[in-house]
Amino acid sequence: MTFKIFKLETDADGIALVTWDLPGKSMNVLDAATIEELGAIVEQTTKDAAVKGVVITSAKEAFCAGADLSMLETMNRQFAQIRKDKGEEAAQQMLFDESRKLSQILRSIETSGKPWVAAINGLALGGGFEVTLACHYRVAADNPKSRLGLPEIKVGLFPGGGGTQRIPRIVSPQDAMTILLKGDQIKLDKAKAWKLVDAVVPAADLIQTAKDWIKGGGKAVAPWDEKGFKLPGGPVFSKQGMMMFPAGNAIYRRETYDNYPAARAIMSCVYEGLLVPMDTALRIESRYFAKVLQTKEAAAMIRSLFLSMQELNKGARRPQGVPPTKVKKLAIIGAGFMGASVGYVSAKAGIDVVLIDRDQESADKGKAHCKSVIDGLIAKGRAKPADAEALMSRITATPDYNAISDCDLVIEAVFEDRKIKAETYAKAQPLLKEGAIFASNTSTLPINSLAEEFKDQSKFVGIHFFSPVEKMMLVEIIVGKNTGDVALATALDYTRQINKTPIVVNDSRGFFANRCVLRFTAEGLEMLMEGIPAPMIETAAKMAGMPVGPLSLADEVALDLVLKIMKATEADLGEQAVDQQQKKLMVEMVEKQGRFGRKNAKGFYDYPEKGKGQKALWAGIGALQPKHVDPDTVDVEELKQRFLVVQAVEAARTVEDHVITDPREADVGSILGFGFAPFTGGTLSYIDFMGTKEFVALCHKLEGKYGSRFTPPKLLEDMAKTGETFYQRFAPKKQAAA
Repeated sequence: MTFKIFKLETDADGIALVTWDLPGKSMNVLDAATIEELGAIVEQTTKDAAVKGVVITSAKEAFCAGADLSMLETMNRQFAQIRKDKGEEAAQQMLFDESRKLSQILRSIETSGKPWVAAINGLALGGGFEVTLACHYRVAADNPKSRLGLPEIKVGLFPGGGGTQRIPRIVSPQDAMTILLKGDQIKLDKAKAWKLVDAVVPAADLIQTAKDWIKGGGKAVAPWDEKGFKLPGGPVFSKQGMMMFPAGNAIYRRETYDNYPAARAIMSCVYEGLLVPMDTALRIESRYFAKVLQTKEAAAMIRSLFLSMQELNKGARRPQGVPPTKVKKLAIIGAGFMGASVGYVSAKAGIDVVLIDRDQESADKGKAHCKSVIDGLIAKGRAKPADAEALMSRITATPDYNAISDCDLVIEAVFEDRKIKAETYAKAQPLLKEGAIFASNTSTLPINSLAEEFKDQSKFVGIHFFSPVEKMMLVEIIVGKNTGDVALATALDYTRQINKTPIVVNDSRGFFANRCVLRFTAEGLEMLMEGIPAPMIETAAKMAGMPVGPLSLADEVALDLVLKIMKATEADLGEQAVDQQQKKLMVEMVEKQGRFGRKNAKGFYDYPEKGKGQKALWAGIGALQPKHVDPDTVDVEELKQRFLVVQAVEAARTVEDHVITDPREADVGSILGFGFAPFTGGTLSYIDFMGTKEFVALCHKLEGKYGSRFTPPKLLEDMAKTGETFYQRFAPKKQAAA
C-alpha cells in the first residue's frame, strides 16, 4: 500500500522506520486520514514477518501537535444526522465507534507482538503524545523546546486515545491527575523523572538509539499486560488509594465547582479504569469520551478556544490586500508599569524597543521593570542569563522624543487623561517617520475623540493591552472611524509578532472587554450594597466560573482607577451614567480610607507582605454596607446567574452598537480578556447555548427584580422571537490569513 502521510522504510535488520509527514502542514496533526493510514501501517507491519520492530518519528520540527479538532465537529454533524434518520441508539453507536478508532489502533500497537519505539523530536501533545504512550519504549531528542502533554481539558475534552489509562499506570495517581486535569506541557527532564520517556539523547542519535533498543531485545509487551503488574499508586481500594481519591474529589470540586464535564469524566475514567484490565479500561474511557463529546460545554469550548482562536490568530480579521508588515523598531511613550510591560513582551519577541518618559530616571525605571521580569524567570529556571542579556540589549530608555524618528510603530501608554495624551501627540507627530503607525493603549477613552488631536487619522489606531501584559494573551485592536487598513493590519501583525491573540473592535467608551468586565465588578458592588456578605459574593462569582470574585478583581484593577473612571464617565455623560451609591462607596474606600487595592496592599482585601501568607477580606467591609441580609435567605443560583447574565447582556449590546462585528471576538475576547466562564464558550456562546428565547426570559426576570442593567437590547429581543443565535445571524467569514 502507498502511504501519503507516513513514509515506511524497512532496513536490513528488519526494523521499519515510520516517518510522519503530513503534507501541506507545518506540524503533524491527527485527522481522520492520518488515523486511517496509521491503522493500515500497524496492520501491515504486524502481519509482515520480515518486520522485527517499528520506530515511529516525525519529519517535521515537532512530533505531533495533537488532534485536528475540526474532525470532532464533523462527527457531531454526522451524529445529529444519524439520530434524525435512524434514531438515538444508532447515533450513539456511531459516535462511540468513531471516537474510539484511534484508541483501538493504539492498543493494536501495544499488542502487536512487535516492539514499537517512539522517537520523539520536539512537541508531542494530545493525541500525538498518546501515540508515544502506546509504544513500548520512548526516546526523545534533547531539545530545550520539547514539551509533552495532554492539553485536551483546556478545550472541554479529555484524552480519548488511552491517555487516562496509560498515564496512571506509569505515574502515581496524584501526578496522573495533575497531568490530566491541568493539561500543562511537561519538560523532558520532568517527563524522564516520571518515566513518561525512557531516554533523552542528542538529536543526531535519536533514530539509532531507537533502533538499538529493538536490536538489543526490546520487549514488545506493555508493563500493564504482564502478569503481576502493580499500579504505581497501589490498588484503588488500598490505604494509599483511599487517601488519594476522596481528597482528589474534594480538590476537583474546589477547582471546578463541577462546571466542566470533561474534568468529572477524567476522575471517573481513572477511578473506574484502574479497577479493571486495560481493554475494559479503554472501553470505559471511550464511553465517557463519546458522552463528553455531546455536551454543550465541549462544543462551546472547542469552537471558541480552539477553532475561533486559531482563526483569529491566523488573521481572520486582517484587511485583505495589505502586504504583511513586521515591526523592527517600536517606541513606547510612557514607561510606567503598563508601558514597560509592553516593552518587555516586544523585546522578548525580538523587536528593538525605545522606552520614553518625562525624564531619564522615569525611563530607567521602566527598563528596570523589564529586567526584574526576566530576572524572575531566571530564578525560576525558565530563562537563562544569556536570554536576559539579549533582551535588555534591545531596550533603550530615554526622555528624548527624537528617538521615535526611525520607529515603525509608536504606542502611547501615558495616563488616562485627555490633556496629557494631547500633549504627547503634539510632541510626537512632527517626529514620526513616513508610514509610521501611531497607537494609543487607552483602556477607556474613545479612540475617535483621541484621534481628533492627530493630523493623519488613518495612521491612528487603538492597541489595548491587559494587565499583567506578560501573562494576558488578549489584545484589543480598536478601530476609529478614520483608521486605515494599513494601521489595522500593522496592529494585527504586531500583535501576532508578540504572540498575543488579537480581537478587532469598533470604538466606544470602554470598547468591548472593559464594558463587560466593569459590569461584573459593578454587580459585585451592587450585591455589597444589597447587604450580601462579601465572602458569599466572592464565592458565588467563582462558582459561576469566573477566575476571581468581583471585589478581588476591583482590587487588581485598582480602586482609585475605578473611581477615576466613574468620575470621567460622569463628567462626559452626566450623573445618571454612574451608580451614585457605588461611587459613594468608592469615595469612602479611596479618599477617606486610603484603600487603593492591591497596589498599596489594602482594598477590599488586606494583602500580606511578599511571601507571608494569603490575602484576606478586609474586616471593615461590613461597616460600609448600608444594610445586611441573612445569607441563608440568599438564592446562590441567582447570584451566579446575575454575574454571567449582566456581562453577557452587555456583550449583546456591544453587538447592537457595532462595537463587536464578529461573535468569535466576543467569545475569545471575553475568556482571554477577563476570564468569562470558559466552560460557556464566552459571552455570546453563553446566550446561544442557553437559547436566545430562554436568555431573554431570564433577562426580564432579573430586570424585574434588579433593574435596567439586565434589560435585553432590541437586537436580542428580535433574535429571541425566532430563536436565532449570534453565530447564525452574524456568521463569521472564513477568511484565510493575508
